[in-house]
Amino acid sequence: MENETYMARALHLAQSGLGLVSPNPLVGCVIVHQNNIIGEGYHQKYGAAHAEVNAIRSVKEKNLLPYSTLYVTLEPCAHYGKTPPCADLIVKSEIKKVVICNLDPNPLVAGKGIQKLKEAGIDITLDVLHAQGKWLNRRFFTSFEKNRPYIILKWAETKDGFVDSIRDSNSTALKISDAINSNLVHTWRAQEDAIWVGKNTVLKDNPSLTTRNIVGKNPIRITCDKKNNIPPEFHIFNPEAKTIIFNIEKNEEKDANKWMRISDENCLEEMLDKLHQYKIQSILVEGGTWLLNTFIKSGIWDEARVSQHKDLTIGTGIKAPKTLNMNLKEKVLEGEMEVKFYTNPHQLT
Repeated sequence: MENETYMARALHLAQSGLGLVSPNPLVGCVIVHQNNIIGEGYHQKYGAAHAEVNAIRSVKEKNLLPYSTLYVTLEPCAHYGKTPPCADLIVKSEIKKVVICNLDPNPLVAGKGIQKLKEAGIDITLDVLHAQGKWLNRRFFTSFEKNRPYIILKWAETKDGFVDSIRDSNSTALKISDAINSNLVHTWRAQEDAIWVGKNTVLKDNPSLTTRNIVGKNPIRITCDKKNNIPPEFHIFNPEAKTIIFNIEKNEEKDANKWMRISDENCLEEMLDKLHQYKIQSILVEGGTWLLNTFIKSGIWDEARVSQHKDLTIGTGIKAPKTLNMNLKEKVLEGEMEVKFYTNPHQLT
C-alpha cells in the first residue's frame, strides 16, 4: 500500500496542471525518503519544467536523493523537447528506485525512458495505480492511441428533458443553468483545448464562448459554417480567443481566425483529423442538439456531462439528446442542478 499512497499524492499533484500543459500530459512527482516526502512537484505549464525537475529542485537536502524513491505518474521523458530529458536528471541525481504509474504512449518516449533508467541500474516498479493514471491523462492517451481529440459532450436540460423552448431568431435562449452551474461550465471550458458549437447556435445566440465568469484561459472556438454565412461582426470572430471555422470554400488565416476547408459530406472524422493534426487534444462540445446528436450517433465521443434542473419544466420544446447506452459514472448536486457524468462504454480502454 505504500506505493499506492505516494502515487495517489503524485496523481493529485498532476491534476493541478489541467488546462495549462496541453499538448503535454499531466504529470506529478513525489520523492520519498524513509517514509517521508522530501520533495514534490508537477508539470505546471507547457514549455516549463517537468514534474520530475520541480520535485528534485524542491528537495532541500540533495544528499538524501541517492537513498530515496521517486514516484512519477508517467514514464520520464528520454528526449530533448522544450526541456532536457527527465530520465537523465534522475540518473544524475543518483536516485536508485523509481515507481511509475503509466508508460508514455508518445513514440518519442514509449519505453525509452525506462530503458535509460534500467541501464543506469535503477530499480523500476511499473503500473502502480495504472487505471487512475489512464483516466487522469485520458486526453493525452486518446490523442496517441486514437489519433483524434478527446470529446466531451455537454448540455443543460430541464427536469422534463428539454434544452430550449421553441423560439424564433429574435428570442433569447431559455435560461436553464443557475449561476453555480454557469461558473462550473466556464471552468470546464478553461480545462479543455477547444469548444465546439454548431452554426445555428452561433446564428441564434451569438455566443462569446469564453471563460469570462472565472480566471482561466479561453479555449479555441470551433464551428462548421460550410458557406461562411456567419456575419463577421459576431462574437465568435472577436480577438478574445482563436477561432477555427470549417467550411467548403477556403483555407485562410486572418487575425485570430483560421478557416479550414473540408469536403461537403461525411466530414466529422475529417474535421477531427484536422484538429488532431493541429494538436488539439480535447474538445468540449456545447451544442446545439443537432451537433450533439451527430457525435452521439457517430459513436465518436468519450464523456457526456449533463446538467439537469431539479425543478424547471416547460412541457414542450427542443428535446435533449438521449443518454441511452451511456455509462453513468457519477452524479453531483450543484445548486439547482444535478450534474451527471457519463462515459462512452465503446470508447473505454
